[in-house]
Amino acid sequence: MGNNIKYYRQMKGITQQELADKLNVSRQYISEIENGKKLPTVKIAFDCAGVLCTTLEMLFYYL
Repeated sequence: MGNNIKYYRQMKGITQQELADKLNVSRQYISEIENGKKLPTVKIAFDCAGVLCTTLEMLFYYL
């Protein structure tokens, strides 16, 4: 599974730290998700889509 979190985050002008703060997670966790090292929980995935004003389908994709 891959993701477009970095793309949407940068399009919104949000830093990893700002996104992490909005999701109540660490900046390192956001970095690991963006780099495909970790998968987000369902709650984090939904919340991330909400913060970035997109859908889960646009945010995540299967390789």
